Amino acid sequence: MDDMKLVVVGAGGRMGRTLIRIVDETPGAVLHGAIDREGTDVIGLDAGVLAGLGANRVAVGDDPLPAFAKADGVLDFTVPAATVAFTELAAQARIVHVIGTTGLSAEDEAKVSAAARHAPIVKSGNMSLGVNLLAVLARQAARALDADFDIEVLEMHHRHKVDAPSGTALLLGRAAAEGRGIDLASHSVRVRDGHTGARPRGDIGFATLRGGSVVGEHSLVLAGEGETIELTHKATDRAIFARGAVKAALWGREKKPGLYSMADVLGLSE
Repeated sequence: MDDMKLVVVGAGGRMGRTLIRIVDETPGAVLHGAIDREGTDVIGLDAGVLAGLGANRVAVGDDPLPAFAKADGVLDFTVPAATVAFTELAAQARIVHVIGTTGLSAEDEAKVSAAARHAPIVKSGNMSLGVNLLAVLARQAARALDADFDIEVLEMHHRHKVDAPSGTALLLGRAAAEGRGIDLASHSVRVRDGHTGARPRGDIGFATLRGGSVVGEHSLVLAGEGETIELTHKATDRAIFARGAVKAALWGREKKPGLYSMADVLGLSE
């Protein structure tokens, strides 16, 4: 089979440049296109040079249509509005869309689900192997320990991250809620301020920290009477997310249309 032709959108960002480097080093994958917003200073630059590689003769463009038309897949760690637009275009082209974008609204999620009827979409709040294993452990721990153990999700990211809680924190929260057989939306505490009263039994709390250049740190804490269990993942290099995304694209190449998760890619789905 020919190498999978991949398009990186948001090519000028930190994740975009990392994705370009990882595609370059991954057997079976080749960079077919690099897209960024119209008017940015990276338009027209060589994508390889932009990513710190040698020239690869793929110029960064601002029109995804020509790139998508002859590609096999799209790698997308952009922003919700852009992701919604890209998922519709990828569905029209019947190519794999790997979505690492976080902060999507319920309306955005519905549009992604609709697009998945026409093309394979792999979407996850975190593309790393370690985090997805952590989610499996979170689900199992929450199932094994009843509501006498309070569940808290703690996360910290760099100062530039714009959404909170992080997609990974929500991924862990959903896994714990599934383990408990409850709906996260109705048992989620996102903010505590002032005189809040005692902690409601069975709720899942979230704490968000921002600062410095932290790539991502997440912990699921189960706190019982006299004992505490902590499951923690620390990311020190965003390349782990890029490697997972490229792995997801290669996995999805032969899949039928549908909405898949990173757990599906890694064979961790229950």
